[in-house]
This record gives sequence, C-alpha cells and structure tokens, in this order.
Amino acid sequence: MYSLILATAIRILLPLMLLFSLFLLLRGHNEPGGGFAGGLVAAAAFALYSLAHGEQEGRRLLRVDPLRLVATGLLMALASGLLSLPMGLPFLTAAWSSVPVPGIGHVGTPLLFDAGVYVLVVGIALLIIFTLMEE
Repeated sequence: MYSLILATAIRILLPLMLLFSLFLLLRGHNEPGGGFAGGLVAAAAFALYSLAHGEQEGRRLLRVDPLRLVATGLLMALASGLLSLPMGLPFLTAAWSSVPVPGIGHVGTPLLFDAGVYVLVVGIALLIIFTLMEE
C-alpha cells in the first residue's frame, strides 16, 4: 500500500533521523544514548523508507547487506576489547587517547565499542525488517 504522506515525509525525516542517530551515538558515550539507541533510530529511518518505497528500495538505499553490518559490528566490538590486551590490561579495559577531539572529547576504546554496537543494531534490526517485508 503506497502512502504519499509517508513517502513525502520520509524524504525529509531520513537525513534528520540519521543525524540524530549519530548524535545519540556520540552523546551516549558519556551521557544517556549510545550505540544501541542510535542504532535503533538509524534502523527506524531505513525501515520507514522501506515501508514508503518498498523493501528493494530500502536495500538499495542501505547499499550494504545487513548481515555484513552484523559481522562488522561484532568485529568492531571485539576489537575494542582486544586493544587493551597488548597494553597488559584485562579484556575490555578502556584505553583513552591523550589528545581530545574537538566536539567529542577524549576518544577511546569505549567509543569503538559503542560504534560496533551501533552498526550491529542497525544490521540486526534491518535484517529482521527486510526479511519480514519479503514475506
């Protein structure tokens, strides 16, 4: 069922929702939000686009197989935990840079972990949504 209102609204909402998801990802590093919440907002943006334009258009817009996003997110989260091992620290111990990044602050392995969770949540949510839309 095609909805002109949804198709028109999602053209405006899609970039705003994706920006908001990145804001949640970066803000959640030290405050409420984070990779899970940001990933859900990004997945919702693609889900709404797919509802308005069809599952194939949603996959075309995403440009990446959701299963690859799941694998990439898992590898990023695993890598964030492994980076502390060469420093002689336990698995998943946070390692921070000494130089702050403007607008973000000090970056470290927790941000890499959050980014991995973000990518993982987008991949899983879209994998489920696209699979359900195919049926």
